[in-house]
Amino acid sequence: MTTRRANSEARSAGTKASALKVGIIGCAGRMGQMLVRTVAASDRCLVVGGSEQPRSAAVGRDLGLVAGIDALGVSVTADPAELFAQADAVLEFSSPAATVQHVELAAKKKKIHVIGTTGFEPPQMAALHRAAKQTAIMLAPNMSVGLNLLLRMVEQMAHALDADWDIEILEMHHRNKVDAPSGTALALGRAAAAGRGADLDHVAKRVRDGITGARRRGDIGFAVLRGGDVVSDHRVIFASEGERVELTHIATSREIYARGALRAALWAQGRPPGLYSMTDVLGLTG
Repeated sequence: MTTRRANSEARSAGTKASALKVGIIGCAGRMGQMLVRTVAASDRCLVVGGSEQPRSAAVGRDLGLVAGIDALGVSVTADPAELFAQADAVLEFSSPAATVQHVELAAKKKKIHVIGTTGFEPPQMAALHRAAKQTAIMLAPNMSVGLNLLLRMVEQMAHALDADWDIEILEMHHRNKVDAPSGTALALGRAAAAGRGADLDHVAKRVRDGITGARRRGDIGFAVLRGGDVVSDHRVIFASEGERVELTHIATSREIYARGALRAALWAQGRPPGLYSMTDVLGLTG
């Protein structure tokens, strides 16, 4: 079955409660294109639109052709408000500033907003929390199912091992990633800190350079690598005298994030307002 036919059949099923109408913000980017392809291939969803910045060459073009698949009969818009008006759920992997603007639209129109954006500052997080009082907001620094299972494992290991075990987090991404450490690395750090009953802001060591002195007991260290087209590598190292345990997650395709985002959107249907995470989606809470 071609993607166009799948989307056509989903359109025919648009009156059914099971057909989730999905829009994609930043649809012409690498992640946006992957989201379009993943949603269009799903028999539980209907692609209703995608948005891009006004100056983008994708505006006005068919969304399917922009994503490298068959035409979907939907044009890319430069108006996010139009997208939120049409969709039941909107998927977004963009910048913190843009996401904060869009989450206000989600709250106003009572639409599901699935957010994979990273790098939020505290005031921006406050805006997400405000929006979540009015609609279902699904926020995750990493939508991968495997990575979210790793988060739980890291928390459990940190709880079981005392501060004689040093914790270091190493991450590597492609050369174009603009924030560091990655949102996922910070999430792994928060999981480790939670396992120890600590506040990550008090124990994080994000920079080492020059004569730093001995490692402080209880610190959680971060190391950042950037290069090539690496999708995402994360390693959490528990090191003690005479032994070391390493937990690793390697992503080789952005498709895992798109599948996770779609899973989150489908899960959020009918949920009350709130700020949810992939932990909720996977039933790992409690």
